[in-house]
Amino acid sequence: MHVTHLSLADFRSYARVEVPLGPGVTAFVGANGQGKTNLVEAVGYLASLGSHRVSSDAPLVRMGAERAVIRAAVTQGERSQLVELELNPGRANRARINRSSQVKPRDVLGIVRTVLFAPEDLALVKGDPGERRRFLDELVTARSPRMAGVRSDYDRVLRQRNTLLKSAAMARRHGGRGMDLSTLDVWDQHLARVGAEMLAQRGDLIALLGPLADKAYEQLAPGGGPVVLEYRSSASAAGEAAGGGADPVGVLGREDLYGQLMEALAGVRKQEIERGVTLVGPHRDDLVLRLGQLPAKGYASHGESWSFALALRLASYDLLRAEGNEPVLVLDDVFAELDTRRRERLAELVLPGEQVLVTAAVDDDVPGVLAGARFRVADGAVERA
Repeated sequence: MHVTHLSLADFRSYARVEVPLGPGVTAFVGANGQGKTNLVEAVGYLASLGSHRVSSDAPLVRMGAERAVIRAAVTQGERSQLVELELNPGRANRARINRSSQVKPRDVLGIVRTVLFAPEDLALVKGDPGERRRFLDELVTARSPRMAGVRSDYDRVLRQRNTLLKSAAMARRHGGRGMDLSTLDVWDQHLARVGAEMLAQRGDLIALLGPLADKAYEQLAPGGGPVVLEYRSSASAAGEAAGGGADPVGVLGREDLYGQLMEALAGVRKQEIERGVTLVGPHRDDLVLRLGQLPAKGYASHGESWSFALALRLASYDLLRAEGNEPVLVLDDVFAELDTRRRERLAELVLPGEQVLVTAAVDDDVPGVLAGARFRVADGAVERA
């Protein structure tokens, strides 16, 4: 799969830009602040309905404009599709596939798939658990686009449940009579049912991703591993605290996960009512990254952390490719962050990709092995070099 044409209107710094693309390597070279990352950010948005740089759509719309449009022509085998997203901050976004307006934005998921390497990836190792949960869930959705709906359902149930708990906590603090919490049982069931599906998908993913990440790390830093991915479940932790078992997520079926979540929610209900927030569930879990016997966070050096983050992205690429839909590889200003050895190894590993998009501040940041089409990006213009 590869993108053959990218068109942007009022996206970030671009009033309008048209960029012809093709298979192989394409590099966008330009000084910082000229808009090269905006181009690959748009491609990534089509794949995930989100940006790797910001958490909301408002910064993606050019100042003074009401909306932004991302349009891309995509080829997979002998099939071509035109996918378009209209970003409307504060209102519902719109989507079209092959110029049909009868689709929801999440219907475009799966048409474009990307694996994106960026300086922000260091947060996968050094950042908070939310970064690692996002990594897992975006990859789960890339493998199975229907999971976008499951994640949306979970967020909705979580908001409703937290609202009920917050109201109960406020009533309790102000000395009022206890609220009727009979509906909390219903929300528990909803949360556990949708949460169990998320946990099952995450568990399946980690089982497949772990060996691939270990292999990729060995390729980037020979002899430096092994690396281990370990899922830390808040529901399991709650069970352990209550003196119960703590079966790992990856070995449990959906019904067992549902039961584990229900039991954990019952066990922490008193604390949840006191604090006014849901304390167990996929939104509280973490992916623990181990390098040898130690957690990478806090113990790995800067170079080791970079290698671990790159290994996770390479493993993601290998997994998606093995499942039949090779993603676009995006390397956003990542080579400037690496020493010469890691730069060369990464370039060799991504070179066979069907489509590789690279951004760099200067030509020398693009390894020589990644020869291909090259564009200059400056003053809002994108021109072939």
